[in-house]
Amino acid sequence: MLVTRQRVLRRFWYAIMPMAKLDEGPQPFTLLGEPIVLWKGAGGKPHALRDRCCHRTARLSKGFVDGDGNIACGYHGWTYDCSGQCVKIPQNNGTAIPSRAVVQAYRCEERYGYAWVALDEPLQPIPEFPEETAPGYRRILQFYERWETSPLRMMENSFDNSHFSFVHKSNFGLFDNPKPSKYEFRPNEWGFEAQTHVPVRNPPASHRVTGTVEEVTERHLTNRWFMPFARRFGCVYPASGVHHIIYNCATPIDDRTLMLSQWLYRNDSEEACSTQELIDWDRPITDEDRDILEATDYDACIDVRRQQECHMESDQPGLLMRRMLLKLLNDHGESEVFRVETEA
Repeated sequence: MLVTRQRVLRRFWYAIMPMAKLDEGPQPFTLLGEPIVLWKGAGGKPHALRDRCCHRTARLSKGFVDGDGNIACGYHGWTYDCSGQCVKIPQNNGTAIPSRAVVQAYRCEERYGYAWVALDEPLQPIPEFPEETAPGYRRILQFYERWETSPLRMMENSFDNSHFSFVHKSNFGLFDNPKPSKYEFRPNEWGFEAQTHVPVRNPPASHRVTGTVEEVTERHLTNRWFMPFARRFGCVYPASGVHHIIYNCATPIDDRTLMLSQWLYRNDSEEACSTQELIDWDRPITDEDRDILEATDYDACIDVRRQQECHMESDQPGLLMRRMLLKLLNDHGESEVFRVETEA
């Protein structure tokens, strides 16, 4: 799916970067091929503009934040407020600022420890993740990293039970039991919920993660897909009652690349299983997914007519996802753009 060709994808919120990164000053990012700059303004609120000064086209991300929380260009000091309006030209000697001295502004909000951006009028609000405010949960920011694959590939993989026995055979996958567990689906207008029970290996390294010492334990998964590229891995270990809830956002940089934002909610304490233990356990699992996905074609075309012949029952989450995305494109007057190398 060539994400930069589908303008409707600009009408969703995306997790761009951890708020803590903005403490370092203005930060660049490319979202759906669009260069933007983010910074913390007055009161610590995040803001986003196009990363281009309207004077000499310098990147505003090379600039700085002034004492009023505005962003100043590092080339000649032209300064912009959060609406993109130029509010200061140091060389202007007090004369009026030209009305055309404006930079494109984007919607920007803080949620779940991240700055989120929507390039155009959003079709939906930022997804609600109930564990954020539920009593007894702690939030752990795990990974923020660039992957050389497409967000649709990553979303499909997130709901693919059949890869556990192979991609993750070195940690929790049951190599001798490759038959995937079936999902029970509950679609909604903007995604779906998929529930299943999955047996997993429980090596000593994961005993504190799972809360049990059983050699093989069970995951009760209530996973959710939030259109277009966010998901909940809702894992409960029934033997211990431990909740291990991961949220992934596959934020599209361009057609070939995404930024993974991943954080975790747990209903236990730091003493029961430390932050570092949880990062160390999920690190190789995430690396294994990244390694295999970067070995696939980035262009996961969503035309489902090409998918029926060789797909198995275990691929149903991906097929449902593709059908819903195709409907979104059709509803907004767009159609899937096929591979670049096969276009006429």
